[in-house]
Amino acid sequence: MDIDDERIREAVKQTEILRPPKRSLATFGTTNVYYYLVTEPAYSELVKSAAETVIREGRVIAERPKIVTPFYLSHLEGFSLEAKRYLDSLINAYGSHAPGLFYSYKNEPKGLNIVSGNLLAVVEKLNREIDKRGDPLASIIRGQDELWDVSLMKFIYEITRTSLPENLMQMETRGLLDMDARGVPADARVRIEELFKMVARGDLEPGELKSELDRWGLFEEYEDRFFAIFKKGRS
Repeated sequence: MDIDDERIREAVKQTEILRPPKRSLATFGTTNVYYYLVTEPAYSELVKSAAETVIREGRVIAERPKIVTPFYLSHLEGFSLEAKRYLDSLINAYGSHAPGLFYSYKNEPKGLNIVSGNLLAVVEKLNREIDKRGDPLASIIRGQDELWDVSLMKFIYEITRTSLPENLMQMETRGLLDMDARGVPADARVRIEELFKMVARGDLEPGELKSELDRWGLFEEYEDRFFAIFKKGRS
């Protein structure tokens, strides 16, 4: 095993979610999860002085999850050859139109502070502060200082995993998992309608709408409607 792989494996192993969010990720909206990622300083083993703890604060913004298929994913850009091979294996195993949920996230770091006190004492203080302000989504993660972003990724994975059953159930209840004759889920059609409205309002570039239609192989179906946007703009 590569040394870097071993370091990542160890960082994941040492990561603990000390305070998980008290609610699942929203099925039909954006979720803002404020996090405190606490670590012991990387230099703590070299400097035997008073105990210190590193606190990294930030916000993970989870966009509304959307239903996708292996066919859709195969048309996303930025994937490696290995990732493309994995998608091919999914298509072979489940078909090109097997539905699944796609979650997208944005991390907005707020700052880093080094405070006096051992890690557990700092966590107790953070818990009191969170309880006082009553934020049900605020979370505390214990990680490894040098690979703190790996710890954050594990946190994101865990909140996704625990939210998935509820998100799927709510989407199924609304019929958004239903597939049409072209293998397109109802959720994708709803999303496309939203994108058309956003383009009409000027809140979205037309190119982003076209990219979404291309990923589903639906541009020809919506082509007349798409170009009508520009005719309205000139009238």
